[in-house]
Amino acid sequence: MSDDGAARKRRAGGRAGNKSRAGSAVIDQMPWRIPVNPDRPIEPLDADGVDRIHKGTMRILKEIGIEFLNPEAVEHLRRAGCRIDGTNVRMDEDFVMEMLGHAPEQFTITPRNPEREVIMGGKHMLFVNVSSPPNAWDLERGKRSGDFATFKEFMKLTQYFNCIHIAGGYPVEPVDVHPSIRHLDCLYEKLTLTDKVCHAYSLGTERVEDVMEMVRIAGGLSEEEFRAKPRMYTNINSVSPLKHDFPMLDGAMRHARRGQPVVVTPFTLAGAMAPVTMAGAVTLSLAEALAAIALLQFIAPGAPVAIGTFTSNVDMKSGAPAFGTPEYMRATQMTGQLVRHYKLPLRSSGVCAANVPDAQSMWETSNSLWAAVQSRTNMVYHAAGWLEGGLIASPEKFVMDCEVLQMIQRYFEEATWATTEDDIAIDAIREVGPNGHYFGVGHTQERYQNAFYAPFLADWRNYEAWQADGAVWTSERAHRIYKQILAEFEPPPMDGDAQEELRRFVARRKQEGGAPTDF
Repeated sequence: MSDDGAARKRRAGGRAGNKSRAGSAVIDQMPWRIPVNPDRPIEPLDADGVDRIHKGTMRILKEIGIEFLNPEAVEHLRRAGCRIDGTNVRMDEDFVMEMLGHAPEQFTITPRNPEREVIMGGKHMLFVNVSSPPNAWDLERGKRSGDFATFKEFMKLTQYFNCIHIAGGYPVEPVDVHPSIRHLDCLYEKLTLTDKVCHAYSLGTERVEDVMEMVRIAGGLSEEEFRAKPRMYTNINSVSPLKHDFPMLDGAMRHARRGQPVVVTPFTLAGAMAPVTMAGAVTLSLAEALAAIALLQFIAPGAPVAIGTFTSNVDMKSGAPAFGTPEYMRATQMTGQLVRHYKLPLRSSGVCAANVPDAQSMWETSNSLWAAVQSRTNMVYHAAGWLEGGLIASPEKFVMDCEVLQMIQRYFEEATWATTEDDIAIDAIREVGPNGHYFGVGHTQERYQNAFYAPFLADWRNYEAWQADGAVWTSERAHRIYKQILAEFEPPPMDGDAQEELRRFVARRKQEGGAPTDF
């Protein structure tokens, strides 16, 4: 719902309203819609700068090469005519650009609920929950290792908030579930507690195949229907510098062959795993991403793919990753320019280095999110809930971030910049004149309910009113909302036959041992 009429609708609650059993919404949130970014992207590079980074990327691929630590991938690229030296693969620009020409500029992903279909590419912008932290933190329990109960809490938050479009990786790693069966339990909960697009970790053949099968079952799809269009996706990371590992490549190739999207996201920290300069770090990142995309387009021409950017810098005093920095913002904008040059969708992230949901966490995350807007990012990973450079997931931070995501969505709406005669309001200006006010005039009375963004978390009262009401800080208000959402959550409806088949599949795969591990 991105048309003007939808944008002006009164805000409604979450799941089909996300009403509680008592019939009232926990918060008055914006309706589900796929945001459309109307702004021209920020482009710090001139045409010569884009060309220099492109040529540098192609020189890396041709002269230095990328290590492909997967024999099947190496053999595919050997057949493609690339130069092979053990695991090192070098490829020419003509080959890379020919492969990129097969990839779609835009595609849709349709989950088990078709009303939650998302569009990846163009001016569309999707927000994804926090993914993969090993730890959780909240105001009551502090920092602790992730567990299955907390994983399910985050799944409920993911479903509840309309501004979260995709249920990405595990919002917190449930370390109390054995790794051999963790994907089975997690995906069962994800597919039943949410009806949004979900993700598979490319960490071994069995995990990838199990998750694809579970998505097919949950959607009540035949194999042909599953393959006919994107239904889920995976995100893979290179091992910077200059490597792609075995399991990620294996999972990416399996997705591509079945028509499911692959996002290729190098993790390049300038000064550590990449050159200390932003141009050098971006160039290295692009080379790693394009090498994998060329492979996928060779084995499955037209497979949906995207480039992810995770280029930031480190604290040169400690070596710790830094996020939401000026350098991170520029690297994201620069990568956006090149990804548009290659006519591919872009993924970035909403990240911070802060350890708790404090002021630092919000300015760093806001910098990251606005860099995503400025770069015309299509998919924003970790858009809600991320702390400590990805080592902590916080429900309070999740709620706080969703306030920012809603504000971005409101910022995109035409109502904020419309210039019709009614919007310019000459008659109202004449009516009020130099000595009146606008509160009571008809122009205001007709519009005031939907004229401005209405926060669900921010407190706009003055200090005295805030203090008289208990002086509750933002993170404390977020904690209350998180608890109320959990108390009143209702899972989305699911076809009973599909859910039973899904349950039987999980039980059978557990009996078979799940995925092999080193434990």
